[in-house]
Amino acid sequence: MTRRSGPGPRPSKGRPVGSTTDQRLLDSRGDSDWVHTDPWRVLKIQAEFVEGFNDLAEIGPAISVFGSARIPPEHPAYDIGIRVGSALAKAGFTVITGGGPGAMEAANRGALEAGGESIGLGIELPWEAKLNDYVSFGLNFRYFFVRKMMFVKYSQGYIVLPGGLGTLDELFEAMTLSQTLKITQFPIVLMGTEHWTGLLDWMQGTMLSDARIKQSDIDMLTVTDDVDEAVDLMVKAREEHG
Repeated sequence: MTRRSGPGPRPSKGRPVGSTTDQRLLDSRGDSDWVHTDPWRVLKIQAEFVEGFNDLAEIGPAISVFGSARIPPEHPAYDIGIRVGSALAKAGFTVITGGGPGAMEAANRGALEAGGESIGLGIELPWEAKLNDYVSFGLNFRYFFVRKMMFVKYSQGYIVLPGGLGTLDELFEAMTLSQTLKITQFPIVLMGTEHWTGLLDWMQGTMLSDARIKQSDIDMLTVTDDVDEAVDLMVKAREEHG
């Protein structure tokens, strides 16, 4: 929609007199610079939000499982991922992962093989071409922030397997949103005491001792090697919050 003042339409520079908006839109010879402008990007971002909200709105109670894409099938953490996905599915949860290989694939595999719903929320990356083979329903996103919104909005808890920078990003974003009361606090479980103990020790010995965080921030986290304990925490939170 455009607003115009004056007595009537005037020809725009470079456009033939009498051309219409539809004609200019559909003319394949037209200027393509507009697809790289910020207003157009806003529309693409909006489309990703709409698609995500539409497709995930009725999935039921769900838990997001995070972990490294670099974990091979023979790694112990891969087996833990399968067990976590299976136990969550048997407890009535939909399992959501980033849809990639490694720990994400393991959790999707466990959920799918247990008869549960296995969702993958992929992201456009140069080195990950497609969702893993154990995703029963998948969405691909261009924008990290839209994808992370979906994890937070449609999950009732996080289970975090050993991982790298992406896993830490997802973990600390959830903690920050909870700390700042942007979301209702939900259970966050770190699977693998050997992997996570060093991080917790540093948080307590440096961040807490320097009063950069509070004990309540660390108390958001449960560290365990017990799959049943992790899933029980999710079940209890579901029962408490309905």
